[in-house]
Amino acid sequence: MADTLHFEAWSCPLPLRNYPRIVLGHGGGGKLSEELIENLFLPAFRNPALETLGDASVVELPAGRVALTTDSFVVRPLLFPGGSIGELAVNGTVNDLAMCGARPLYLTAGFILEEGLELSLLAEVIERMAAAARSADVQIVAGDTKVVEKGHGDGIFINTAGVGVVPPGLVLGPACARPGDKVIVSGTLGDHGVAVMSVRSGLQFETAIRSDCAALHGLTAAMLQVEGAVHAMRDPTRGGLAATLNEIARASRVGVMLEETAIPVDRQVQAACELLGLDPLQVANEGKLVAIVEGGRAAEVLTRMQAHPLGRQAAIVGEVTAARPGLVAARTALGAIRAIPLPLGEQLPRIC
Repeated sequence: MADTLHFEAWSCPLPLRNYPRIVLGHGGGGKLSEELIENLFLPAFRNPALETLGDASVVELPAGRVALTTDSFVVRPLLFPGGSIGELAVNGTVNDLAMCGARPLYLTAGFILEEGLELSLLAEVIERMAAAARSADVQIVAGDTKVVEKGHGDGIFINTAGVGVVPPGLVLGPACARPGDKVIVSGTLGDHGVAVMSVRSGLQFETAIRSDCAALHGLTAAMLQVEGAVHAMRDPTRGGLAATLNEIARASRVGVMLEETAIPVDRQVQAACELLGLDPLQVANEGKLVAIVEGGRAAEVLTRMQAHPLGRQAAIVGEVTAARPGLVAARTALGAIRAIPLPLGEQLPRIC
């Protein structure tokens, strides 16, 4: 959209054409705000609920329990190989709903824009965000825009909230892991964090490392067809697999033993992590999930995952144990056991 943003084609009067960058007036609730909404946000996100432009939207919900989530996105840079802050905002929120077994339906979006932001860049982010919503079959039904002074916002921050519906009787959660369960990951780990970091650091690889940014609700729906087999699902974003499994181990009062050689990591991502001194198990992902699955039915769930485009590289990487409650460990290629602690902080800040 950045290449096709022609102000002369906009239906608004002259003022926006004189402002190719965001100014404070775009967040003031007046004419400039109106023009920004009517010529950028509404055409991208158009749906009946949003078009009312009221203080709230009224939507229909099917039968079932309602799942709610909220998230904020502050990634830098705004555009990166395989995605953008707009796609992250949609897919990240959709995935949070999917991890509790919900079918995502509606999103809201709040934009904090920095004075001086190029409208063409904002337009590209909005177009990508709208495309991600269409792909995930969710509607953005409400939103808000604020503008902060130059130097106080770093381009764009996005806050989203999501609503979905959970089927009756389905209960998933980090406290539901049981000894004997298997640990499954849906694909290679660390792709998103390394893709973002490679852009910041100017790293060159044989082929470009791309973010795995994707909406996972189709994959989770396929997994849940194996009724009662899945006990917990999480998307390992900040803190990666290490943080996710530590949270599950503590919530369920169980141990987790991983087989390090079974964990899928792209060769170039592994090389980048070694170069940067990172542990791929602690690097963020935006299109992968971790599932805790009943041991006797794990193979069936794995087959369902591998039949889905987003789960082709899924693998069983470990087991839940009764020993050492709250501890996550991994057996290395040499047969040694190493602890996988909860990360102290973020290895890669501002990656989602």
